[in-house]
Amino acid sequence: MPTKMPPELVVTNLNRNFTGVSATIDQLLRFQEEKYNLLFSGAPLPAVRSKPVSIRSAIASSRQAPKSRPYVLWHVRRNCEMFWALVARDLLKLPIKTVFTSAAIRRHSAFPRYLISRMDAVIATSPKAASFVPNVMAVVPHGVDTERFQPAEDRRRAWQATGFPGTGGIATVGRVRPEKGTDLFVETMIHELPKHPGMTALIIGKTDVKFANFKAKLEQQIANAGLSDRILFTGEIPKKDLPNTLAALSLLVALPRYEGFGMTPLEAMASGTPVVVSDTGAYATFLENGKSGLLVPIDNLNKACDAVDTILGNPTLADSLALGARETAESSFSITRELEGVEQVYQQLWKEESTLKAAA
Repeated sequence: MPTKMPPELVVTNLNRNFTGVSATIDQLLRFQEEKYNLLFSGAPLPAVRSKPVSIRSAIASSRQAPKSRPYVLWHVRRNCEMFWALVARDLLKLPIKTVFTSAAIRRHSAFPRYLISRMDAVIATSPKAASFVPNVMAVVPHGVDTERFQPAEDRRRAWQATGFPGTGGIATVGRVRPEKGTDLFVETMIHELPKHPGMTALIIGKTDVKFANFKAKLEQQIANAGLSDRILFTGEIPKKDLPNTLAALSLLVALPRYEGFGMTPLEAMASGTPVVVSDTGAYATFLENGKSGLLVPIDNLNKACDAVDTILGNPTLADSLALGARETAESSFSITRELEGVEQVYQQLWKEESTLKAAA
């Protein structure tokens, strides 16, 4: 928890919207605030107890290094956050070192590339992301809280408890827009639901105003197929209810055309739910050669339909994938592993600086 003493660690969240980046900060920070003398700057996050301060206050609090550390560590994730960290370190000459987490799997534009090149250390969330940025000190995948997301004891009963119709559910989770492949999910469900009469499909996520027409066209497409009672737009599900919803699903389908990392398949996997995912983000690394689900090419309706049908049409395979999904989440993608990986980067930076001072 933050104190009046100089912080060891400053973590920033300079975006008022709760984005995928915000979600990963939120999950990690609620553990980090117990471990470090930490200062949190920016927009509030639901799981974080620390009261956020302004970026100006964060800079003022970093004018001196804490007694236990050679400098204050700033962990940033966005362009604007890198900018302010560099202002504090290079312009104001404060005792700061910077760490940037990069999830993007495409080449950054010129200004972000410059900012990233000025970071003291970069943490990439996947090997693919590491190939697009300099100064990578470690590859540390985002982790899922396997205590919060757990399998249901009885999936059918868990589905009934959600209040949604049918005997089981398939869902996609994310903002309703083309980049997230919402339209591809709808087309897949229109093709597959008639083969699986007990299933209800859920589209879980917010629709921004600029994508209202996109959603309306999908709703009309669903209505034309006679599936308005089986393909449902739920909007955002409250954070506290999401674990129970994911654990009740028979399948999570994530078909984005682009994703930096992508947490929702991991949350589903920790909940014992198999996944069908497109080959973007870090999704391929989640599956461990088919142990947790099936990978399909980006924007390929036929392959997506085949994968959904393969899992739903084979209960033995579905059960095996459910077990594999949970095992993979626990062994390779837990929040504990992420915390340990990030901690190693912090300690390496602090140690390097202490070594340099001792040598001088």
